[in-house]
Amino acid sequence: MSSRRHFLAGSAALGLAALPPGSARAEGRSPAVQGGGARPNVVVILADDLGYGGVGAYGQRLVRTPRLDRLAAEGLRFTQAYSAAAVCAPSRCAALTGVHAGHGRVRENPFGGPQGSLTEDDTTFAEVLRGRGYRTACIGKWGFGPEEADQPSHPNARGFTDFYGYITHGHAHQYYPQYLWHNGAKEQIPGNADGARGAFVIDLLQERAVSFLDAHAGEPFLLMLNPNVPHAPSDVPELGEYADRPWSEADKGHAAQITRLDSLVGAVVDALVRLGVHRDTLLLFSSDNGPHEEGGVDPDLFDENGPLRGYKRNLYEGGVRVPLIAWRPGTVRPGVSERPTPLTDLLPTLAEVAGAPAPRDVDGLSAASLLAARPVPAPGHHHLYWYRNDPGTTKRADAVDGGRILRLAESVRRRDWKAVRFAPGRDREAPDAAWDFELYDLAADPAETRDVAAGYPGVVAELTGLLRSSWAPEYARERFGTRIEAPEIAYPGEPFTVTATLANGSGRAWTDARIELYAPAGWRLRPAGPARAAVLRPGAVLRTTFEVTPAGGDTAAGPRVLSAEGTAAYGRAALRYPASRTLAVPPPAPRQDGFLSDLEWVSASNGWGPVERDRSNGRQTAGDGPPIGFGGVTYAKGLGVHAPSEIVYHLGAAATRLTAVVGIDDFSASQSANGATAAQVWGDGRILYESGTLTAATGPREVDVDVTGVRLLRLVVQDANGSTSYDHTSWAAAHIRL
Repeated sequence: MSSRRHFLAGSAALGLAALPPGSARAEGRSPAVQGGGARPNVVVILADDLGYGGVGAYGQRLVRTPRLDRLAAEGLRFTQAYSAAAVCAPSRCAALTGVHAGHGRVRENPFGGPQGSLTEDDTTFAEVLRGRGYRTACIGKWGFGPEEADQPSHPNARGFTDFYGYITHGHAHQYYPQYLWHNGAKEQIPGNADGARGAFVIDLLQERAVSFLDAHAGEPFLLMLNPNVPHAPSDVPELGEYADRPWSEADKGHAAQITRLDSLVGAVVDALVRLGVHRDTLLLFSSDNGPHEEGGVDPDLFDENGPLRGYKRNLYEGGVRVPLIAWRPGTVRPGVSERPTPLTDLLPTLAEVAGAPAPRDVDGLSAASLLAARPVPAPGHHHLYWYRNDPGTTKRADAVDGGRILRLAESVRRRDWKAVRFAPGRDREAPDAAWDFELYDLAADPAETRDVAAGYPGVVAELTGLLRSSWAPEYARERFGTRIEAPEIAYPGEPFTVTATLANGSGRAWTDARIELYAPAGWRLRPAGPARAAVLRPGAVLRTTFEVTPAGGDTAAGPRVLSAEGTAAYGRAALRYPASRTLAVPPPAPRQDGFLSDLEWVSASNGWGPVERDRSNGRQTAGDGPPIGFGGVTYAKGLGVHAPSEIVYHLGAAATRLTAVVGIDDFSASQSANGATAAQVWGDGRILYESGTLTAATGPREVDVDVTGVRLLRLVVQDANGSTSYDHTSWAAAHIRL
């Protein structure tokens, strides 16, 4: 049996250039992407856990980084650049979307459950530049959403036309992976099966990056290159010049990783020079947070945080201040910038250099004026904000935090004042008086050695107010670009309504706005409203609807793609925002009584790992886990999931009864008693059954539901205690009767 995820694998989000021959379309012709003056190519290289002092240009003396040092000498070196968080997931989210960790979609690393996901409301700088005609690629570590194609958090859905790398953080800890994702499909790595060390991933990423440059040097391009070095483990093919150093093996490997990172940057620069586009390319190099001490690495040996206090996970300067180098020969003037520059500035900066509008609800500010041939000061931030709620701990970081590494913490910088405070536990809503508050004057004390809070009560009060106001439990983003709203199911011959929108979430008006819709060959489109606007003002949305009728003979189950294109003029520049929505033509309705695990599902989303058929281990490939058991009773048929999950089946109004046993199965209960979930059964948008809270202690619940007349059946499992750890749940003996 194949799942919707399986038969969607390999179908990346489609731009209009990828429309199949014969596709139906509604609305007029598509204007070319042109105008607006010169647009430099962009390369963003984001290292993993490289500290402020990890590069020679920032003081490193034990590890060689000649290519990065040369870039720093030829370009602009920022001495007060900041990651947006002290750990990877929230930092990378902020860098991509331009909003800090008090507003971002992903604000912390996962607590033993699924990693955070981006949504359709999260506009990345790739989407912004793609709207100006850039070919966009993400190569390396992604770190958001499930390992599935065709979902809003996948790089292809967030503006990157090309993706090659890791989707999850955990997978990115492997330097000899058995597979990497290539757009919407897993691509096996020859020679790396069964623990073999055939291909080192940095070699693979370098090859793909150079190939992308070779293929797209003739058009505006954005390359985001995210190597996973020097993250632990200290795994490299060879130690090279560090093999004979009197260091631990972990430290030798760590040094070799940094030098290999340096040569990767050099290979990219060499390709730009060879292709003759180096003077037309802005290259930015940085890191996602401070230096790590994992896997036996001693960051103090390398003085990898330089003169600063703290490491990865600390909100002191050593945990969040990072190297940032900007290089574009002939344009970016060599020098040093002391402007406090967080990586949230990437999105508005890249938008400005590309002549593209940026979302107006971001926290970042453009630093593009510093990168011009005639640089002028860039606007400064009113304040910078950081948030830390992380399940991890390491010895040095905990010591720097005074034993408070597992407590929620936040920080703010206003001019040269820096506040760091720790909650009494993980409750951010604890009264201000219950927090440990520290205040530092970075101008006089950049190493944060003297807490001066007692002498400046007015500053403490001001910064406490900023800490409170910088956090929003829900930060609703303004819509930006094109979106399609459509049902997930397309029944052959049955018309349905599609809504397409083009939203101007920027700060300037757009003109000559229009929307076009494209459908599979043989489908009929009928516009039901205006699809043009002479002016689309900031915050305005052009909305139109279409009646779409699938071909009556289109009965083969599988995905179908609707694509839309929103276009407008931004001054003299042309904008083009593509969007797509995958619909499913459902499999046939069941023709006899049977188990759901024997049926083809319409779609299946799972919080962690694949949905398990007739098994209950929750993370591995289907078929390798134990049978489903509750209290010693074993069930040969069932579905194992991890909250949050949803499995959709097409019953086609043919069934009358659903029976099952649902709960935290024995496999999960044997791991921990902390799991807590709630199960629901939905039929055609109506809730038919709710389990209440399920735990190992409560045992499973029996399900017996009337499904007469139901076309689409949904089995839903949600988290019930605010933590998705150990939330593996099974639908045992899920059976339908016709």
